[in-house]
Amino acid sequence: MRTRPGALVIGSNLRALGVARSLGRRGVETWLLSSRDDDPVARTSRFVARSLRVSADSASVVDAVLSVAEHHRLEGWSLFPTDDESAAALARVYEALAERFALTSPGWDTLRYAYHKRLTHCVAQQVGVAHPWTRYPRTLVEVAELECPFPVILKPDAKPEENHFTRAKAWRVSDRPSLLAGWAEAAGLVGAAGVIVQELIPGDGEDQYSFASLCQEGVALASLVARRTRQYPRDFGHSSSLVETVECPEVERLGRSIVEALGWNGLVEVEFKRDPRDGSYKLLDINGRVWTWHALGPRAGVDFPYLAWRISQGLPIEPVRARPGVRWVRLATDIPSALSAVRAGELSLHEWAASLRRPRQGAVLAWDDPLPSLADPVLTLWRTIRRRALFRRAETRQPLPPQTQPPRPPSRGKSAARGFVRPGPR
Repeated sequence: MRTRPGALVIGSNLRALGVARSLGRRGVETWLLSSRDDDPVARTSRFVARSLRVSADSASVVDAVLSVAEHHRLEGWSLFPTDDESAAALARVYEALAERFALTSPGWDTLRYAYHKRLTHCVAQQVGVAHPWTRYPRTLVEVAELECPFPVILKPDAKPEENHFTRAKAWRVSDRPSLLAGWAEAAGLVGAAGVIVQELIPGDGEDQYSFASLCQEGVALASLVARRTRQYPRDFGHSSSLVETVECPEVERLGRSIVEALGWNGLVEVEFKRDPRDGSYKLLDINGRVWTWHALGPRAGVDFPYLAWRISQGLPIEPVRARPGVRWVRLATDIPSALSAVRAGELSLHEWAASLRRPRQGAVLAWDDPLPSLADPVLTLWRTIRRRALFRRAETRQPLPPQTQPPRPPSRGKSAARGFVRPGPR
């Protein structure tokens, strides 16, 4: 007989593992709902009471959530999406889900500003936060006419499907011919409207900062500021490999202004990069769900998943900020990242060892939950081989022709809150 609601986590990846451990250690029953294509590392955790499978497409995720709730009587449980697509799927039917579940991520009216990167940049403009030079050409003619501050990057507006463009996170281009060729290829994969041209800010992971928080009506009740000391790969990291909590009042101020302007509810990570040319912190991304290194929080005094569960259940929490100097490391990616820096003469082995000093939180290793750390290397190798095979089969798509025309621009409306101008729904 259940004495209190549990949590249903959408996904079985590293982020899901952190949620399961956070809640399981507090006695909150935790179930996983994941697809066959998900990273399965969280399924091996002893803190997962049950793991269920679902089809990979977002519509099926929502159907499965509702079906599971009815069949297993999970009404009132808290929902935790662990990737952009599941967060978007839940957000689009937020009102219907809110009748049966407690939610830890916002509705679509807010989440779309994190999901669509072009809307993220609209937020920065409206709030007055610095951001990289960014353009949204819809044809090759428009691309050819851009006055670009080379080098630039090509990045997807959203990632509803996985291909070698969305998986790469960004493509660097250094000249006009490369820009034209790269844009045409990217447009063939995600559509002309889905490709963003953006200035490449110099620097690597050491210049990237995050404001992570748990919010209620735009007020950050629990928060931390962290620096992505290393990432892998080193240029456009798919994920962090070494993250450290720091004191950076400017990043905190900017992050709070973003979540306040959006009236954010739930968990959020706001990413910035310090531009060494002028010292400004420029908004890069907003992640509207748990982020890869959120397990750093408990070690630094902010247990984000548990606090999010409490708020979603209507339970009180005390405002809290993380203490600086606590590190999170994933050795499977930090070792190759560090070795690359050593070969480039940017890091010594002694400096690398010193950067791993305690207090430190491992990404996978936990003495009270050892099986994921044993399974992770095998699962990572299997996942890499499988993805490469899938991409070899998928790379038969052709780029869009140069005459592709842009759709009509969206209408705009005014938000009632703080004078923030919101683009029309997408």
